[in-house]
Amino acid sequence: MIVRGTGTDTVLIPLTITRGGRSIDGGPHQALHPCHAGPSREWVHPLVTRVAPTAARVLLSLALLWAALVGVGLLLTRVLNHTGFVSTEDAVDRAFASNRTPQLNDTTFLLSGLGNTGAIVGALIVVAIAMRLALKRWGESIFLIVAVAGQALVFLCVQLVISRPRPHVRRLDASPPTSSFPSGHTGAATALFAGSALLVAWYVRRRWVKTLAVTLLLAVPLLVAFGRLYRGMHHPSDVLVAFLNGLACVTIASLFVLHRRTWGQQPDPSAAPATTDAEAR
Repeated sequence: MIVRGTGTDTVLIPLTITRGGRSIDGGPHQALHPCHAGPSREWVHPLVTRVAPTAARVLLSLALLWAALVGVGLLLTRVLNHTGFVSTEDAVDRAFASNRTPQLNDTTFLLSGLGNTGAIVGALIVVAIAMRLALKRWGESIFLIVAVAGQALVFLCVQLVISRPRPHVRRLDASPPTSSFPSGHTGAATALFAGSALLVAWYVRRRWVKTLAVTLLLAVPLLVAFGRLYRGMHHPSDVLVAFLNGLACVTIASLFVLHRRTWGQQPDPSAAPATTDAEAR
């Protein structure tokens, strides 16, 4: 473009540079708007408007859950610590410790290991990728990630406030630096396997497969909790509150990530693998 001035008047003359009878840019000359000078960022605003409100709701819900668990922890450590309730828990811990056998020692070592951080993270990665490949979308994978990460966040924040000694029995595992309340192994297993059971219940149509898979998945947190109690790592109330933490985080992720109720809602037929009526029976 050539700028030619004549006194107080200025005339703008478009200039197109050609090569071999064609414009260099291969088409008619177009002026560039300053806003279009760089790569398009039109995706940023919709992403923020969708993710930010959801993240805020999830974090607020987790904060309320944290406050509730801290309240339970203070009740156990400040109010009920010298009552018959705690004495009953101690009796349960001693009963597990006095009935140990070499076979159960080995079995509970494996069961407790199902709730280890490495096992949970590895299983979460595998399941999240499998759900993405099976359903061709990320929603269900993000649901599981939010549920597991949410319970871990609540667990760690509760640990900052509540310090509860572990049972006064011989422990079969090395004690981690965290307190006894709540059980991190049980909470993580509950979030991952209960969340996976919900996905199976929603999307698997063949009834016997659904029933078997849901039963096995829901059994895992119970087995992890038994292993932790047997090995003297937690009081009964620790694992009960861990169940609450995991299930609450699954519910929060279901409501705000998948935008559906946890129970009683029909699955999306288009998301499930096609089966015949005979297979569904």
